[in-house]
Amino acid sequence: MIKLVIFDLDGTLIDAYKAIEESLNYTLKRLEYKPVSSSLVHKAVGGGDVNFIKAFVKDEDVEKALDIYRQHHKFSLTAYARTMPRTKEMLNMLKRNNCKLAVATNRPEKFSLILLNHLEIEKYFDLIICAGAVEELKPEPVLLLRILKELKINPDEAFYVGDMVVDVYAGKNAGVRTVAVMSGSSSESELKKAKPFKLISSVAELIELEQINTNLKN
Repeated sequence: MIKLVIFDLDGTLIDAYKAIEESLNYTLKRLEYKPVSSSLVHKAVGGGDVNFIKAFVKDEDVEKALDIYRQHHKFSLTAYARTMPRTKEMLNMLKRNNCKLAVATNRPEKFSLILLNHLEIEKYFDLIICAGAVEELKPEPVLLLRILKELKINPDEAFYVGDMVVDVYAGKNAGVRTVAVMSGSSSESELKKAKPFKLISSVAELIELEQINTNLKN
């Protein structure tokens, strides 16, 4: 039986791409850079906000850009972010059936908590581990291993659900089966190449997996 489901945040449970794009282009405008497209934003997320900003500004502008971006992002998140379809329904069902839930994200804790609280889903999670809590981000397994350790769950009793190739590799590195969701930054072909345990179209389909259904029937 599956005792724990660990979730990535952006592109998996939450669609914050518009908020990220607004904050980035505001930052670029302030620093007299040209705006970038939605597609470039989608491809650049997932490695934490420092690496994200580095993809768009010169090295000497990173610190200033990051400060501007973070100040703006506190407000753009609440204005534009939303949960993926049927996310709350899925979390409710898992929680009612005694499945522990956790979040492992490369997003900094401050902004992760803004999202989770604003969208009213923080209450579902037994543990939330974000960038800053550990030294290494995904695809390194440290985030997942810390969650397993703190919740006292074996790797084979857990799923990790994420939308990016780095999530698949993080799960493999932690010895956890990964369910890849085609709702985020990595394409279907990229995810298939990474060979996740399962590939689903949306996070709501998680409850249809055989291993999860076993939980729900018991």
